[in-house]
Amino acid sequence: MDTTDTMRSRFAPTMTKLLDEDPLVAVVLAEIGVAQFEEAQRRHPLRVINVGIREQLLIGAGAGLALTGMRPVIHTFASFLVERPFEQVKLDLGHQEAGAVLVSAAASFDWPSGGFTHMSPGDVALLDTLDGWAVQVPGHPDEAETLLRHAVAAGDDKVYVRLSDQSNARPLPVDGSRFLTVREGRSGVVVAVGTTLDAVLAATEGLDVTVLYATTVRPFDTAGLRAATERAGTDVALVEPYLAGTSTGAANDALSDLPHRVLGLGVGRRELRRYGTVEEHIAAHGLDAGSLRGSISAFLSGARVPVDV
Repeated sequence: MDTTDTMRSRFAPTMTKLLDEDPLVAVVLAEIGVAQFEEAQRRHPLRVINVGIREQLLIGAGAGLALTGMRPVIHTFASFLVERPFEQVKLDLGHQEAGAVLVSAAASFDWPSGGFTHMSPGDVALLDTLDGWAVQVPGHPDEAETLLRHAVAAGDDKVYVRLSDQSNARPLPVDGSRFLTVREGRSGVVVAVGTTLDAVLAATEGLDVTVLYATTVRPFDTAGLRAATERAGTDVALVEPYLAGTSTGAANDALSDLPHRVLGLGVGRRELRRYGTVEEHIAAHGLDAGSLRGSISAFLSGARVPVDV
C-alpha cells in the first residue's frame, strides 16, 4: 500500500465526489482539514463550512443543517469531535433526533507528539452512553471510503466513522453491518476491530481459533458472533483500537443465554505521558502481535489475564 494513501487522505476526495453527486450533502469543519477542501469549497461554497476553532458550534451548525433536511458530515480530530462538544452531540443531535455523520481523525494516539489533548481512546465508549449511534471503524483506506459512502447514504441516521493513520496491509469487502470471518478454528473466537486485524492474525498464527473482523461495532453483530461460537466455543477475546473493554458488554449481551467468557483487550486507561511513537504506544498497551499472542493464549488456556483498564 502507498504509505501516503491514508484514511484521512481519502476523506476529502471522497467527500468532494459526494458533494458533487448530492446537493443535500454538506461538510462542516473546525479548521482541521480545511486545506484539503479548497477545491470542494470553490465548487460548493455554501456547502463546505468552516466554523473556526469552535467545536461546540461545529456540532450545533451540523445539527442545524440536518434539521433543514441536509446530510451534514462533521469533521475534526476525535478528541474535538466527540469529547469536547459531547453536550452538543447529546442534545443538538441526539435530543433533537438530527441525523449526521461524524468523521474523526487522530484515533487513540495517531499523533503522539500532539499529547493527550489530541488523543481519544475513550471516544467509542463515550458515544456508547447515547442512544442510536452507528459506529464504523475501518481498517484500511479502501474500507474507509466504502463505509463513509454507506454512512452518508444512511438517511437521517447518526453515524460515527473513526479514521486512523494506521492501516492493515490489505482491505476486505466490508458492507457496513456484518463481521467477516477471516479464519476458522474450534477453540475460541477472537474479534479484531479495524486496524488491529493484521496484529491479531500474526498473534493467532497456528492457534486453533476463529478470527472475526469487525469494522461496524455498533450495532454489534450479535448474529455473527453467535454463529462463530457454535463451532469455536464461547470463549471470546475482543481486540479494539480504543479503550479496552468497550465492547465486552455487547458481547456479553449477545451470549447472555450461554455460559461464556469474554476478554477485552485495547487501549488501557493509564495515560502514557511520554510522547513516544505510535509503535511504542501500541506495544505499551499490549496491542502488538507478541503481546496479543500472550494475552489471547493465556485467556484460552483458562489463565487470568491482567488487563490495564
